[in-house]
Amino acid sequence: MDQEGTSGKIDPPIFFRRNDTLCMEDASYFQDLLYRTVKIGAELEFAMPKGIRREDFQPVVEALMAPSKDMNRLGRLGVFNVIKEHCGVEIQIIGRHPHWDSLVKQYRQIITPLLRQGIRMRPTCGLHFHLICIGLSESLPEIIAANLWNITRKYAPGLKFLTSGGDSSEGLCRRRQNNAHYEFMQQSPIDLSLREIQGNLKKSLEVPEHQNFVNLEHMDFDENGEISCFHVEFRFPDGDLSPISITAKTFLFLVMLLKAIEISKFGLLHVGKIREWNRKKELMDMISNNNGMLATSNTSSITDEIIGEYREIAEQLLRFLKSIFIVLDNPSEIVLQELTKRPISLRRIEGDDWNKIDSDLHALIMPRRPLDDLDYKIIKIIELGLVGGMKKPEEWLKITAIKSDASKETIWERIESYKDRGPIWDQGLGRVVFLR
Repeated sequence: MDQEGTSGKIDPPIFFRRNDTLCMEDASYFQDLLYRTVKIGAELEFAMPKGIRREDFQPVVEALMAPSKDMNRLGRLGVFNVIKEHCGVEIQIIGRHPHWDSLVKQYRQIITPLLRQGIRMRPTCGLHFHLICIGLSESLPEIIAANLWNITRKYAPGLKFLTSGGDSSEGLCRRRQNNAHYEFMQQSPIDLSLREIQGNLKKSLEVPEHQNFVNLEHMDFDENGEISCFHVEFRFPDGDLSPISITAKTFLFLVMLLKAIEISKFGLLHVGKIREWNRKKELMDMISNNNGMLATSNTSSITDEIIGEYREIAEQLLRFLKSIFIVLDNPSEIVLQELTKRPISLRRIEGDDWNKIDSDLHALIMPRRPLDDLDYKIIKIIELGLVGGMKKPEEWLKITAIKSDASKETIWERIESYKDRGPIWDQGLGRVVFLR
């Protein structure tokens, strides 16, 4: 739970005790429940190829995407609809349970043919993520969403930097207008319930409700103030056309939600000390404003030293989320660590195109050894329990090696490579089993 800065100083987070603070058992239950039920979908925006009108190009996109226009039917690419957007075209992608390989494959199938058509990323383009819990038969404690709200507030400058996608140092990201942070930063669940915050955002004359940094307009509450419909939209990420980057960001938001549940057994997370908090508001104003050219934010005052501040906050966030990344055991953390050092914006400023960006991020991921006939023999023995009742692992290993026609050393090396399956020795069954 502690955060360690670059100086090595440990800065433990502060929590406020609340009546709805979760006990250990409830935190475990809701973490498991939301992990199983949350779906994450995206709104992918992009601009037309040069010299082509939207009216002529949108039918091409629709033909390529084959939208199902039915939220309950994924269709060929998991696309719900293709619609007109002020920046050009928006692809609405149906929410699904995040799985690394499946998401990378899906976004590649969506984006690759469009890049071949010459689509572009303009400053007006965003990438919105929707987190929705489907099929819940019970309300969720409000503290879960309140902690998600405060995690996002506490690390907002780092999140904005990590997800920035501009192509110039004077315009690191799109303008604030459609992902406004200033009311979001002001509204604290320490003083207000989340339902009251939602009401304040709805009544605001400064920022349209749906254009907030985090959009709560679709959240519903029951008569006790608990959450009867969980639906959060993260609006702040800039447009992105790298399947690896988009998939990693999808997992970032999943991990933030699961971490919000984990810390809810300690109370409500505080955003930090006054001086630190005021500096974060200054950093947000510098990176997210309406003062830039061509629909960008004016980031000309951000020096390399200040970029170091954004980077440090993003690194603090990833350290804070570490316990969840370990459990998920996929490449998202590796990719996010790299994006913390060099987000899409800095890569585009250096002249990288989308294919190079995606290729460079993909190169960070250790390739998995493809399964061969021996792997299938071992996995079959483990999953079907064909060798069991042994007193010691050595006995099980000896018989498994004979049945697989391989050495004990080879069998053990293969089993250790199945980390994503969580192999362990079960003394009661007298055999190796997979935890997942």
